[in-house]
Amino acid sequence: MESKHLFTFLVVVETGSFTRAAQKLDYAQSSITAQIQALEAELEQPLFDRISKKIILTDAGRRLLPYAQEISKMHTMAENALRSETEISGSLRIGAPESLAAFRLPGIIKEFRSRHPQVQITLKPGACWELTEFVRSGELDMAFLLQPETEYKDMYCNTLIHEAMTLVAPLDHPLLELAEVEPLHLKNVTILHTETGCTYRTLFERHLNSHGVFPDPNLEFWSIEAIKQCVMAGLGISFLPLITVRRELAEGKLARLNWNDESQRVATQIAYHSKKWKSPALSEFLGTVQKHAVMWREEEGKG
Repeated sequence: MESKHLFTFLVVVETGSFTRAAQKLDYAQSSITAQIQALEAELEQPLFDRISKKIILTDAGRRLLPYAQEISKMHTMAENALRSETEISGSLRIGAPESLAAFRLPGIIKEFRSRHPQVQITLKPGACWELTEFVRSGELDMAFLLQPETEYKDMYCNTLIHEAMTLVAPLDHPLLELAEVEPLHLKNVTILHTETGCTYRTLFERHLNSHGVFPDPNLEFWSIEAIKQCVMAGLGISFLPLITVRRELAEGKLARLNWNDESQRVATQIAYHSKKWKSPALSEFLGTVQKHAVMWREEEGKG
């Protein structure tokens, strides 16, 4: 039993005429007649009594009507379900280190959610090395990484922006008097660290170690916000991405030391498995990311 014939049957019932049904469906009247005749032949009984210029449902037609209406309803529901897929739904599992999750992703997620509210986003924090493994295993659809520019054989990796790093201190710190702070100046200075495994912490420590400076590893914080508050309270200095302290520097709550970060440069990158199918949701999200990356670079250029 063809669904098209059932839909035509419903339109004939609705309009009360083969002629009007043909006009509504934009068919030739002979096509309407042929479809109804085919349905009647399949059911082996007439569906309409044709009396003068009127058509009246037979007993068989009345019994068929609720089933045809239910099939039409289910057909509409199926179309709507598929249409919702084209409107982007599903889920995205995204990884990011804390600094990017807090200072790069909110604008991206806000815009994406405003256009695709049906997509469920799960954000997983982690160190860059952890996040790359999660991408490889398929646990994450994609990851934001903050690290020296890196390429992977099994992952697509794209640099969005090179992040400026800065050494921040409380407003009354004696190192602010120096025209340029060198590694040896930090030999007896308390440094507040991010968590072990943080890429830029590792780069910073390697740079200090290469100059014979080995900072106390006992002051380690899981939160950048906690580090900033402790620096403002005078507990020590810290090496952080500029985006994480830009507001406090502008408000005069933190001071920026004259530090050469050339050997400790990092970039914000996105990575996803090279063999991963890009769902409509992922493709749209990546497009939103690239749009914001352009704005970030324009803002850096103005700065």
